[in-house]
Amino acid sequence: MRYSEKYANLANEEKRTTIWFLWLFYAIFFLYDFFYYYLTVYFTDSLYNGERSSIPVYIVLLILLPITLYLIRTGKTKKVKYLLFIVFTTVNIITEIIYYSNTDAVYRSGNISEIVIILFSPIFVNIFFFYLVSVGTLVKYLIVGLFLWEPVAILPAIITIILVIVASIILYRFIAYVKAIETSYDNQLEGIVKGVIATLELKDPYTKGHSERVAGYARLLANSTKRFKAEELKLYYYACLLHDIGKVHIPDHILTKKGRLTEEEFEIIKEHPTVGAKAVQNVEGIAEYIDVIEHHHERWDGNGYPDRLKGEQISLLTRITSVADAFDAMTSSRSYRAALPLEVAYQRIVDGSGTQFDPVIVKQFVEVYPKWVEFHNKYNRNRGEINENP
Repeated sequence: MRYSEKYANLANEEKRTTIWFLWLFYAIFFLYDFFYYYLTVYFTDSLYNGERSSIPVYIVLLILLPITLYLIRTGKTKKVKYLLFIVFTTVNIITEIIYYSNTDAVYRSGNISEIVIILFSPIFVNIFFFYLVSVGTLVKYLIVGLFLWEPVAILPAIITIILVIVASIILYRFIAYVKAIETSYDNQLEGIVKGVIATLELKDPYTKGHSERVAGYARLLANSTKRFKAEELKLYYYACLLHDIGKVHIPDHILTKKGRLTEEEFEIIKEHPTVGAKAVQNVEGIAEYIDVIEHHHERWDGNGYPDRLKGEQISLLTRITSVADAFDAMTSSRSYRAALPLEVAYQRIVDGSGTQFDPVIVKQFVEVYPKWVEFHNKYNRNRGEINENP
Protein backbone atom coordinates (compact mmCIF):
# COMPACT_ATOMS: atom_id res chain seq x y z
CA MET A 1 0.00 0.00 0.00
CA ARG A 2 1.12 3.50 -0.68
CA TYR A 3 2.11 5.85 2.11
CA SER A 4 -0.79 8.14 2.95
CA GLU A 5 -0.29 11.90 2.66
CA LYS A 6 -2.15 12.14 5.95
CA TYR A 7 0.52 10.15 7.78
CA ALA A 8 3.33 11.95 5.95
CA ASN A 9 1.90 15.24 7.22
CA LEU A 10 1.70 13.89 10.76
CA ALA A 11 5.32 12.72 10.57
CA ASN A 12 6.41 16.16 9.36
CA GLU A 13 4.51 17.86 12.19
CA GLU A 14 6.13 15.53 14.73
CA LYS A 15 9.54 16.36 13.28
CA ARG A 16 8.98 20.13 13.40
CA THR A 17 7.59 19.96 16.94
CA THR A 18 10.54 17.88 18.13
CA ILE A 19 13.06 20.31 16.62
CA TRP A 20 11.32 23.27 18.33
CA PHE A 21 11.29 21.33 21.58
CA LEU A 22 15.02 20.58 21.35
CA TRP A 23 15.94 24.21 20.60
CA LEU A 24 13.82 25.43 23.50
CA PHE A 25 15.11 22.85 25.95
CA TYR A 26 18.82 23.26 25.21
CA ALA A 27 18.69 27.06 24.97
CA ILE A 28 16.83 27.47 28.26
CA PHE A 29 18.85 24.82 30.10
CA PHE A 30 22.26 26.32 29.34
CA LEU A 31 21.18 29.98 29.51
CA TYR A 32 19.49 29.41 32.86
CA ASP A 33 22.57 27.77 34.31
CA PHE A 34 24.79 30.52 32.95
CA PHE A 35 22.72 33.39 34.33
CA TYR A 36 21.68 31.73 37.60
CA TYR A 37 24.97 30.17 38.59
CA TYR A 38 27.84 32.07 37.07
CA LEU A 39 26.50 35.64 36.85
CA THR A 40 25.29 35.25 40.44
CA VAL A 41 28.86 34.43 41.42
CA TYR A 42 30.19 37.43 39.48
CA PHE A 43 27.75 40.00 40.88
CA THR A 44 27.33 38.70 44.43
CA ASP A 45 30.71 37.09 44.89
CA SER A 46 28.95 34.16 46.53
CA LEU A 47 29.70 30.77 45.03
CA TYR A 48 26.82 28.37 44.64
CA ASN A 49 28.54 25.02 45.13
CA GLY A 50 25.79 23.10 43.35
CA GLU A 51 27.02 24.05 39.88
CA ARG A 52 29.65 21.31 40.03
CA SER A 53 26.87 18.74 40.22
CA SER A 54 25.57 20.01 36.86
CA ILE A 55 28.79 19.32 34.96
CA PRO A 56 27.95 15.62 34.25
CA VAL A 57 24.53 16.74 33.03
CA TYR A 58 26.18 19.20 30.62
CA ILE A 59 28.43 16.47 29.25
CA VAL A 60 25.60 13.95 28.79
CA LEU A 61 23.30 16.48 27.11
CA LEU A 62 26.05 17.53 24.69
CA ILE A 63 26.70 13.86 23.83
CA LEU A 64 22.97 13.31 23.44
CA LEU A 65 22.51 16.15 20.95
CA PRO A 66 24.11 14.45 17.88
CA ILE A 67 22.23 11.24 18.74
CA THR A 68 18.88 13.07 18.69
CA LEU A 69 19.78 14.73 15.38
CA TYR A 70 20.66 11.31 13.92
CA LEU A 71 17.30 9.89 15.05
CA ILE A 72 15.47 12.80 13.41
CA ARG A 73 17.35 12.37 10.12
CA THR A 74 16.68 8.62 10.03
CA GLY A 75 12.93 9.01 10.56
CA LYS A 76 12.89 7.92 14.22
CA THR A 77 11.71 11.29 15.50
CA LYS A 78 9.15 9.86 17.93
CA LYS A 79 11.93 8.36 20.05
CA VAL A 80 13.72 11.69 20.58
CA LYS A 81 11.44 13.18 23.23
CA TYR A 82 11.46 9.97 25.28
CA LEU A 83 15.22 9.63 25.04
CA LEU A 84 15.82 13.25 26.05
CA PHE A 85 13.53 13.17 29.08
CA ILE A 86 14.58 9.75 30.39
CA VAL A 87 18.31 10.45 30.04
CA PHE A 88 18.03 13.99 31.46
CA THR A 89 16.00 12.88 34.48
CA THR A 90 18.10 9.78 35.18
CA VAL A 91 21.40 11.68 35.05
CA ASN A 92 19.95 14.40 37.30
CA ILE A 93 18.91 11.83 39.92
CA ILE A 94 22.31 10.12 39.92
CA THR A 95 24.42 13.29 39.99
CA GLU A 96 22.35 14.95 42.72
CA ILE A 97 22.46 11.88 44.97
CA ILE A 98 26.22 11.46 44.49
CA TYR A 99 27.03 15.13 44.94
CA TYR A 100 24.82 15.92 47.95
CA SER A 101 25.74 12.66 49.67
CA ASN A 102 29.35 13.81 49.76
CA THR A 103 28.94 17.46 50.73
CA ASP A 104 27.48 19.54 53.50
CA ALA A 105 25.86 21.91 50.98
CA VAL A 106 22.14 22.60 51.43
CA TYR A 107 20.09 20.70 48.88
CA ARG A 108 19.03 22.96 46.05
CA SER A 109 17.79 21.46 42.83
CA GLY A 110 15.84 22.19 39.74
CA ASN A 111 16.31 23.92 36.43
CA ILE A 112 13.79 25.95 34.52
CA SER A 113 14.19 23.38 31.70
CA GLU A 114 12.15 20.96 33.85
CA ILE A 115 9.31 23.48 33.80
CA VAL A 116 9.72 23.72 30.01
CA ILE A 117 9.42 19.94 29.61
CA ILE A 118 6.25 19.77 31.69
CA LEU A 119 4.50 22.82 30.22
CA PHE A 120 5.45 22.06 26.63
CA SER A 121 4.84 18.29 26.69
CA PRO A 122 1.20 18.86 25.55
CA ILE A 123 2.42 20.15 22.15
CA PHE A 124 3.06 16.53 21.14
CA VAL A 125 -0.62 15.69 21.85
CA ASN A 126 0.61 12.42 23.33
CA ILE A 127 -1.01 11.30 26.59
CA PHE A 128 1.59 8.62 27.30
CA PHE A 129 4.50 11.06 26.98
CA PHE A 130 2.70 13.62 29.14
CA TYR A 131 2.18 11.12 31.96
CA LEU A 132 5.76 9.89 31.62
CA VAL A 133 7.03 13.45 32.08
CA SER A 134 4.65 14.20 34.94
CA VAL A 135 5.22 11.02 36.93
CA GLY A 136 8.92 10.88 36.06
CA THR A 137 9.59 14.39 37.39
CA LEU A 138 7.70 13.70 40.62
CA VAL A 139 9.51 10.39 41.08
CA LYS A 140 12.83 12.21 40.68
CA TYR A 141 12.14 14.44 43.69
CA LEU A 142 10.73 11.50 45.64
CA ILE A 143 13.86 9.40 45.08
CA VAL A 144 16.30 12.21 45.79
CA GLY A 145 14.33 13.44 48.81
CA LEU A 146 14.11 9.98 50.39
CA PHE A 147 17.69 9.03 49.59
CA LEU A 148 19.14 12.26 51.01
CA TRP A 149 16.37 12.58 53.58
CA GLU A 150 15.80 16.19 52.50
CA PRO A 151 12.29 17.52 53.29
CA VAL A 152 13.07 20.54 51.12
CA ALA A 153 12.49 18.28 48.08
CA ILE A 154 8.77 18.55 48.86
CA LEU A 155 8.66 22.13 47.56
CA PRO A 156 9.73 21.42 43.94
CA ALA A 157 7.44 18.37 44.01
CA ILE A 158 4.46 20.62 44.92
CA ILE A 159 5.41 23.07 42.17
CA THR A 160 5.62 20.14 39.74
CA ILE A 161 2.09 19.02 40.66
CA ILE A 162 0.74 22.53 40.01
CA LEU A 163 2.52 22.64 36.61
CA VAL A 164 1.17 19.18 35.75
CA ILE A 165 -2.39 20.34 36.42
CA VAL A 166 -1.93 23.37 34.17
CA ALA A 167 -0.30 21.26 31.43
CA SER A 168 -3.06 18.63 31.62
CA ILE A 169 -5.70 21.28 30.95
CA ILE A 170 -3.76 22.41 27.88
CA LEU A 171 -3.25 18.80 26.69
CA TYR A 172 -6.89 17.78 26.93
CA ARG A 173 -8.00 20.96 25.16
CA PHE A 174 -5.58 20.07 22.34
CA ILE A 175 -6.98 16.55 22.20
CA ALA A 176 -10.56 17.84 22.09
CA TYR A 177 -9.74 20.15 19.18
CA VAL A 178 -7.92 17.38 17.28
CA LYS A 179 -10.85 14.98 17.74
CA ALA A 180 -13.31 17.62 16.56
CA ILE A 181 -11.25 18.17 13.42
CA GLU A 182 -10.90 14.42 12.80
CA THR A 183 -14.66 13.91 13.21
CA SER A 184 -15.39 16.73 10.78
CA TYR A 185 -12.91 15.28 8.28
CA ASP A 186 -14.33 11.76 8.61
CA ASN A 187 -17.90 13.01 8.12
CA GLN A 188 -16.91 14.96 5.02
CA LEU A 189 -14.98 12.03 3.56
CA GLU A 190 -17.81 9.59 4.26
CA GLY A 191 -20.36 11.96 2.69
CA ILE A 192 -18.26 12.35 -0.45
CA VAL A 193 -17.68 8.60 -0.74
CA LYS A 194 -21.35 7.73 -0.35
CA GLY A 195 -22.31 10.47 -2.79
CA VAL A 196 -19.99 9.00 -5.41
CA ILE A 197 -21.38 5.50 -4.78
CA ALA A 198 -24.94 6.79 -5.17
CA THR A 199 -23.96 8.24 -8.55
CA LEU A 200 -22.48 4.90 -9.63
CA GLU A 201 -25.63 3.07 -8.59
CA LEU A 202 -27.74 5.40 -10.72
CA LYS A 203 -25.60 4.34 -13.65
CA ASP A 204 -25.89 0.63 -12.85
CA PRO A 205 -29.01 -0.09 -10.71
CA TYR A 206 -28.22 -3.81 -10.68
CA THR A 207 -25.24 -3.14 -8.42
CA LYS A 208 -27.27 -1.11 -5.90
CA GLY A 209 -25.94 -1.88 -2.43
CA HIS A 210 -23.03 -3.91 -3.80
CA SER A 211 -20.36 -1.47 -2.62
CA GLU A 212 -21.79 -1.23 0.92
CA ARG A 213 -22.17 -4.99 1.22
CA VAL A 214 -18.61 -5.64 0.00
CA ALA A 215 -17.29 -3.04 2.42
CA GLY A 216 -19.30 -4.61 5.26
CA TYR A 217 -18.16 -8.18 4.49
CA ALA A 218 -14.55 -7.07 4.04
CA ARG A 219 -14.42 -5.14 7.29
CA LEU A 220 -15.84 -8.07 9.24
CA LEU A 221 -13.20 -10.36 7.74
CA ALA A 222 -10.34 -7.90 8.22
CA ASN A 223 -11.40 -7.23 11.82
CA SER A 224 -11.45 -10.95 12.59
CA THR A 225 -7.73 -11.22 11.73
CA LYS A 226 -6.89 -8.91 14.69
CA ARG A 227 -4.13 -7.35 12.58
CA PHE A 228 -5.56 -3.90 11.97
CA LYS A 229 -6.28 -0.86 14.14
CA ALA A 230 -9.66 0.87 14.21
CA GLU A 231 -8.32 3.83 12.19
CA GLU A 232 -7.00 1.45 9.50
CA LEU A 233 -10.32 -0.40 9.29
CA LYS A 234 -12.23 2.87 8.96
CA LEU A 235 -10.18 4.08 5.99
CA TYR A 236 -10.18 0.58 4.51
CA TYR A 237 -13.98 0.60 4.68
CA TYR A 238 -14.08 3.81 2.62
CA ALA A 239 -11.69 2.31 0.05
CA CYS A 240 -13.92 -0.77 -0.22
CA LEU A 241 -16.93 1.45 -0.84
CA LEU A 242 -15.03 2.87 -3.82
CA HIS A 243 -13.60 -0.40 -5.14
CA ASP A 244 -15.79 -0.27 -8.29
CA ILE A 245 -15.66 3.51 -8.83
CA GLY A 246 -13.81 2.96 -12.11
CA LYS A 247 -17.03 1.56 -13.62
CA VAL A 248 -18.20 5.13 -14.25
CA HIS A 249 -15.82 4.91 -17.23
CA ILE A 250 -17.63 1.92 -18.73
CA PRO A 251 -20.37 2.61 -21.33
CA ASP A 252 -23.89 1.83 -20.12
CA HIS A 253 -24.61 -0.68 -22.88
CA ILE A 254 -21.70 -2.82 -21.66
CA LEU A 255 -22.26 -2.35 -17.94
CA THR A 256 -25.93 -3.37 -18.08
CA LYS A 257 -25.73 -5.89 -20.93
CA LYS A 258 -27.95 -8.91 -20.28
CA GLY A 259 -26.14 -11.34 -22.54
CA ARG A 260 -22.58 -12.64 -22.56
CA LEU A 261 -19.88 -10.01 -23.04
CA THR A 262 -17.71 -10.14 -26.13
CA GLU A 263 -13.94 -10.34 -25.73
CA GLU A 264 -13.61 -6.64 -26.63
CA GLU A 265 -16.31 -5.66 -24.11
CA PHE A 266 -14.64 -7.68 -21.36
CA GLU A 267 -11.35 -5.91 -22.04
CA ILE A 268 -13.14 -2.61 -21.44
CA ILE A 269 -14.62 -3.97 -18.20
CA LYS A 270 -11.11 -4.95 -17.08
CA GLU A 271 -10.04 -1.30 -17.23
CA HIS A 272 -12.19 -0.24 -14.27
CA PRO A 273 -9.68 -1.06 -11.48
CA THR A 274 -6.97 1.05 -13.12
CA VAL A 275 -9.38 3.89 -13.87
CA GLY A 276 -10.71 3.81 -10.30
CA ALA A 277 -7.20 3.90 -8.82
CA LYS A 278 -6.28 6.93 -10.90
CA ALA A 279 -9.48 8.68 -9.81
CA VAL A 280 -8.62 8.47 -6.09
CA GLN A 281 -4.82 8.56 -6.15
CA ASN A 282 -4.72 12.06 -4.69
CA VAL A 283 -7.57 11.67 -2.19
CA GLU A 284 -6.08 11.89 1.30
CA GLY A 285 -7.20 9.00 3.48
CA ILE A 286 -8.11 6.79 0.51
CA ALA A 287 -4.80 6.85 -1.36
CA GLU A 288 -3.12 4.66 1.28
CA TYR A 289 -5.55 1.87 0.38
CA ILE A 290 -5.50 2.41 -3.37
CA ASP A 291 -4.37 -1.21 -3.90
CA VAL A 292 -7.82 -2.32 -2.76
CA ILE A 293 -9.30 -0.47 -5.74
CA GLU A 294 -6.60 -1.25 -8.26
CA HIS A 295 -6.04 -4.95 -7.54
CA HIS A 296 -9.28 -6.42 -6.17
CA HIS A 297 -9.58 -8.54 -9.33
CA GLU A 298 -6.10 -10.06 -9.02
CA ARG A 299 -5.96 -13.79 -8.23
CA TRP A 300 -3.80 -15.81 -5.87
CA ASP A 301 -2.57 -17.92 -8.84
CA GLY A 302 -1.59 -14.86 -10.88
CA ASN A 303 -4.34 -15.14 -13.50
CA GLY A 304 -6.22 -11.99 -12.49
CA TYR A 305 -6.08 -8.45 -13.80
CA PRO A 306 -4.90 -5.73 -14.41
CA ASP A 307 -1.29 -6.58 -13.42
CA ARG A 308 -1.42 -10.37 -13.02
CA LEU A 309 -0.06 -10.15 -9.49
CA LYS A 310 0.45 -13.44 -7.69
CA GLY A 311 0.30 -14.63 -4.08
CA GLU A 312 1.62 -12.17 -1.53
CA GLN A 313 2.40 -9.64 -4.25
CA ILE A 314 -1.24 -8.75 -3.61
CA SER A 315 -1.67 -6.82 -0.35
CA LEU A 316 -3.48 -8.58 2.52
CA LEU A 317 -6.45 -6.19 2.59
CA THR A 318 -6.82 -6.51 -1.18
CA ARG A 319 -6.94 -10.31 -0.88
CA ILE A 320 -9.66 -9.88 1.75
CA THR A 321 -11.57 -7.53 -0.56
CA SER A 322 -11.38 -10.07 -3.41
CA VAL A 323 -13.19 -12.68 -1.31
CA ALA A 324 -15.85 -10.18 -0.21
CA ASP A 325 -16.36 -8.90 -3.76
CA ALA A 326 -16.71 -12.38 -5.23
CA PHE A 327 -19.11 -13.50 -2.50
CA ASP A 328 -21.41 -10.51 -2.94
CA ALA A 329 -21.27 -10.74 -6.74
CA MET A 330 -22.51 -14.32 -6.52
CA THR A 331 -25.22 -13.65 -3.90
CA SER A 332 -26.78 -10.60 -5.59
CA SER A 333 -28.90 -10.45 -8.73
CA ARG A 334 -27.32 -9.09 -11.90
CA SER A 335 -28.66 -8.19 -15.31
CA TYR A 336 -27.49 -11.53 -16.72
CA ARG A 337 -28.43 -13.93 -13.85
CA ALA A 338 -30.28 -14.33 -10.57
CA ALA A 339 -28.56 -14.35 -7.19
CA LEU A 340 -27.02 -17.64 -6.06
CA PRO A 341 -27.91 -19.14 -2.65
CA LEU A 342 -25.49 -18.26 0.14
CA GLU A 343 -24.47 -21.90 0.54
CA VAL A 344 -23.47 -22.16 -3.12
CA ALA A 345 -21.41 -18.98 -2.94
CA TYR A 346 -19.77 -20.23 0.26
CA GLN A 347 -18.73 -23.48 -1.40
CA ARG A 348 -17.35 -21.67 -4.45
CA ILE A 349 -15.18 -19.49 -2.23
CA VAL A 350 -13.87 -22.61 -0.45
CA ASP A 351 -13.27 -24.36 -3.78
CA GLY A 352 -11.30 -21.31 -4.98
CA SER A 353 -8.77 -21.62 -2.16
CA GLY A 354 -5.24 -21.69 -3.59
CA THR A 355 -6.35 -20.66 -7.08
CA GLN A 356 -8.49 -17.54 -7.04
CA PHE A 357 -8.17 -16.83 -3.31
CA ASP A 358 -5.48 -16.80 -0.61
CA PRO A 359 -5.84 -20.12 1.33
CA VAL A 360 -5.21 -18.39 4.67
CA ILE A 361 -7.91 -15.82 3.98
CA VAL A 362 -10.33 -18.58 2.93
CA LYS A 363 -9.76 -20.31 6.28
CA GLN A 364 -10.51 -17.03 8.03
CA PHE A 365 -13.59 -16.64 5.80
CA VAL A 366 -14.88 -20.04 6.97
CA GLU A 367 -14.59 -18.89 10.59
CA VAL A 368 -16.32 -15.55 10.02
CA TYR A 369 -18.96 -16.88 7.60
CA PRO A 370 -21.79 -17.01 10.20
CA LYS A 371 -21.30 -13.27 10.76
CA TRP A 372 -21.50 -12.73 6.98
CA VAL A 373 -24.82 -14.58 6.86
CA GLU A 374 -26.10 -12.43 9.72
CA PHE A 375 -24.88 -9.29 7.98
CA HIS A 376 -26.47 -10.36 4.66
CA ASN A 377 -29.84 -11.03 6.25
CA LYS A 378 -29.77 -7.82 8.28
CA TYR A 379 -28.88 -5.76 5.21
CA ASN A 380 -31.79 -7.22 3.27
CA ARG A 381 -34.19 -6.64 6.16
CA ASN A 382 -33.15 -3.03 6.57
CA ARG A 383 -32.92 -2.34 2.83
CA GLY A 384 -29.45 -0.93 3.03
CA GLU A 385 -29.55 0.61 6.49
CA ILE A 386 -26.58 -1.16 8.04
CA ASN A 387 -24.60 -0.75 11.23
CA GLU A 388 -21.11 0.38 10.32
CA ASN A 389 -19.50 -1.04 13.45
CA PRO A 390 -18.00 -4.50 12.90
